[in-house]
Amino acid sequence: MSDPRAQAEATVRAYYDAFNRGDLEGFLALLAEDVVHDISQGPRETGREAFRAFMARMNRCYAERIEDLVVLTEPGGTRAAAEFTVHGRYLVTDPGLPEARGQSYVLPAGAFFELRGGRVARISNHYNLQDWLRQVVG
Repeated sequence: MSDPRAQAEATVRAYYDAFNRGDLEGFLALLAEDVVHDISQGPRETGREAFRAFMARMNRCYAERIEDLVVLTEPGGTRAAAEFTVHGRYLVTDPGLPEARGQSYVLPAGAFFELRGGRVARISNHYNLQDWLRQVVG
């Protein structure tokens, strides 16, 4: 694909498609080995293996699907942003958060991407934690 914007958009869409399919290996294959992950309301982690551990925790505690995806790219194809809606269920209590009882939630969210060589080199996710808490605590 010669259009850098189209390639960037395709990479971001493939990232969320793999996420929605539950294809962890396909999902991780889209990441640079030294990927930087800025966790919403959390620390920065570096590396594909750190991301794998993060996803293991997420998949244990949450069942989520991304819908209403909109992807924006810059002309050079090195940066992208995504806006979407997370439809999820809170399955198992995540340490430091309220007790999980299978609560459902719908949460607007977004992410910023840096792309390198057709892979995600940085992802910064953002959502409103207070909104999520209101939905799962009641």
